[in-house]
Amino acid sequence: MNFSNFLLMRHEIILLAITMFLLIGEIFIHEKKKSSLIHLAIFLFGIHTAVGFLELEESSLFGGMFRSNNMIHLFKNVLNVGVLILLLQSADWLEKKIFNQNRGSEFFILLFASLLGMYFMISAGDFLMFYIGLELSTLPVAALAAYETVKRISSEAGIKLIMSAALASGVSLFGISMLYATSGSIYFDAIAEAITASNLTILGMLLFFAGLGFKISLVPFHFWTADVYEGAPISIASYLSVISKGAAVFILMILLFTVLKPLMHVWENVVYVLAIATMFIGNLFALRQQNMKRFLAFSSIAQAGFILLGLITGTQLGVATIVHFVMIYVFSNLAAFGVVQAISLQTGKEHMDDYTGLYRTNPNLSLVMMLALFSLAGIPPVAGFFGKFFLFTAAASKGYYLLVFLAVVNVTISLYYYLLVVRAMFLRKSDNAIPYFKNKLYMRLGLIITVVGILVIGLYSPLYDYIYELSGVF
Repeated sequence: MNFSNFLLMRHEIILLAITMFLLIGEIFIHEKKKSSLIHLAIFLFGIHTAVGFLELEESSLFGGMFRSNNMIHLFKNVLNVGVLILLLQSADWLEKKIFNQNRGSEFFILLFASLLGMYFMISAGDFLMFYIGLELSTLPVAALAAYETVKRISSEAGIKLIMSAALASGVSLFGISMLYATSGSIYFDAIAEAITASNLTILGMLLFFAGLGFKISLVPFHFWTADVYEGAPISIASYLSVISKGAAVFILMILLFTVLKPLMHVWENVVYVLAIATMFIGNLFALRQQNMKRFLAFSSIAQAGFILLGLITGTQLGVATIVHFVMIYVFSNLAAFGVVQAISLQTGKEHMDDYTGLYRTNPNLSLVMMLALFSLAGIPPVAGFFGKFFLFTAAASKGYYLLVFLAVVNVTISLYYYLLVVRAMFLRKSDNAIPYFKNKLYMRLGLIITVVGILVIGLYSPLYDYIYELSGVF
């Protein structure tokens, strides 16, 4: 092994270096200038994101424990872009409410540590590396969920998340031990060759699936989601909704389509039932929500149900549609959470009724929120329409016509509750509307990037063709 081999871990090494650099900055930067760490972190991570798009060869390290190919490389870049947008949207909140409590650098260290765990998780070639990445990605987020220590609801969110994550982790690890017992190996390639449809193997697969279902917020593993999103800082709620969920979807897709492909006749039935339950429960519970964070929490649960339409196919088309949809979901959900964060930071308001008449005082924010909700609902011509259309096409190509019909029903339900917010902003008047305010540069830049992504990704067909071509590695 030489230095060029370690370049396969370029994402991990650079992110670790940035984290160490920020830790050194925390030690040596004067107390009055600690807010400069925000600019430093965004600048360094922006460079990291740009470097990530340089070409990287396909290979493996440590006897196959760590793997890298073009699809994995692409997905790490998607996570990087999402985190960069999140950092831009969080800058004002950090400067106003966190750095004056002398706790700013810890936010970046915990966030980057979690992202580092996701890198290892999606590059894993065996269950040991996967589990290390899973734990590293989960534990820092539990601390971040309880980051606003002055709020009791934030501490409660952190406790709920760590307790739920511990249970899910234990269940998943128990499932992994059963897969090891039946195959005699923890390496993905060896398990795929040795796996059989024995009762112990099926039970192990189901337990492992349940553990990842927690991170994706699939029904019935979703109970923690709304409470944690409501109590956590908005930046962390959006991180859980977008980055954490996206990484979990990707590794689950890899494992189902490769390691557990011989058991497809079992897990496709499980995915079928969970897709229907997740879509309906997510959408029906979203109908009754008034708090915007809880509203977006159940919306994200419903979106996870739509993702399963691509997962159930087990084909190259399914891989392409999932990755494409997750890319669209990153921009759409971050746009919605960004608007919620901007309004909450300026006014402290997070209730849906508070958005009444928003267009008359803050038209730009209203338009961004409308585009985000239209994309999440799947209304043409924004990107979300194409994402859902390709998912429906993938499911229909395998003959799941009833599932596609039920998905269309759920799109109709979701359209109703998304339009409730749009109606409040554009059609209803209020004497106490949120007054006009101007966001700072970082927030504006973050929202602009999300709007460009929502408008461009769906219409730029070469991007989907590129993803489909890369999907052949699975």
